[in-house]
Amino acid sequence: MFTKSARYYDAIYAQKDYAAEAEKLRAFIGSHMHRPARTLLDVACGSGRHLAELQPWFELEGVDLNEELLELARARLANVRLHRGDMRSFELAQLFDVVTCLFSAIGYMTTRDDLHAAITAMARHVAPGGLLIVEPWWPPENWVVDGKPRALFIDGPDLKIARMSMSGREEDVSTIELHFLIGSPDAFVHFSEQHRFGLFTTEEHLAAFDAAGLEASHDPAGLMGRGAFIGRKPDPV
Repeated sequence: MFTKSARYYDAIYAQKDYAAEAEKLRAFIGSHMHRPARTLLDVACGSGRHLAELQPWFELEGVDLNEELLELARARLANVRLHRGDMRSFELAQLFDVVTCLFSAIGYMTTRDDLHAAITAMARHVAPGGLLIVEPWWPPENWVVDGKPRALFIDGPDLKIARMSMSGREEDVSTIELHFLIGSPDAFVHFSEQHRFGLFTTEEHLAAFDAAGLEASHDPAGLMGRGAFIGRKPDPV
């Protein structure tokens, strides 16, 4: 995961349109919920960029495993409760109208057991009649390993970043090897990370939602083109 690059997360993803994605998310919630939504929990909230955009409309909380990302989120979201926890096992003893897991963070689940554990843990925090919305990683048929390096460059006045990447695959797990060269007034730094993402089909995701007691559907576009799964917890009989 972001073992070394967390402090540069916001700079690397500065061009991501969090505001537009938040508006699409609100539209999903409005069209799938049968009542108004007041509370929202973002799982794998990262540096809190989605939460910041959603703050005018919901009472918010966030969960993430990475303490450095949570520090960025705390600086951005002074009035939002943020928790450190693993999406497979976190327990807040609280229910929310909406639980989200965005930007393909669910992809870090590399086995079916992990996928089911994460969906079950998130569903456990959804109030009756509420929603779980998950943006998946790429399905197996859409993951292409072409052997070509890719590059991203950040050219700020006091921060220069060159990120080179190469994709790979190990059976049902996609891999991305990342090398960073960071330049700042203090120093030049080079480091590498490997990110591993489970490759799960639409049917496998829906099966995990079903096993967690949610009535789920799949939107092929989602917030950013990778699709979205929307699970609704039934109202009490």
